[in-house]
Amino acid sequence: MEEIINRVANSKLKTFDLEEIYPEGKRVLFDIKDWLFEEIILKEKDFREFVQNHNWSQYKNSFVAINCSVDAIIPSWAFMLISSELTPYAHKIVIGDLELLETVIYQELISFLDFKDFVNKPVIIKGCANKPIPNSAYAFLIAKLQPIAKSILFGEACSTVPLYKSKK
Repeated sequence: MEEIINRVANSKLKTFDLEEIYPEGKRVLFDIKDWLFEEIILKEKDFREFVQNHNWSQYKNSFVAINCSVDAIIPSWAFMLISSELTPYAHKIVIGDLELLETVIYQELISFLDFKDFVNKPVIIKGCANKPIPNSAYAFLIAKLQPIAKSILFGEACSTVPLYKSKK
């Protein structure tokens, strides 16, 4: 009986899995609508009182997206005030939704990665994920890999979609 050889494992093919760099930590959507008068008007005195009395330590090691889910005019200083209270506790703060939060997280992570192991190599960007990886993260990754990789594929080793092939 012949030995089964895993040709994928023995190839120069490099796999990049965005899940592997996913930072652990709670994701929180902080909606300020409840701190508005009738969920529409920001009264500075009341708002500042809510900010002062809120337990900010509950956001320790969290990633926080601050937004307002109702159609209200919120001055920039209100978001800044909340951010200033979150800064000692949260890993990351954005003004927006959870998708924007994940986008910013991945943009920063990918910008600081060392891609030397992918130079002139065929690369598979793993497609299936159990974590909330935004589509924009794949675009950031392509922008980093395309100038250096021999080729880029998407999916799993047994079933890939070609995305790019170097003309070198």
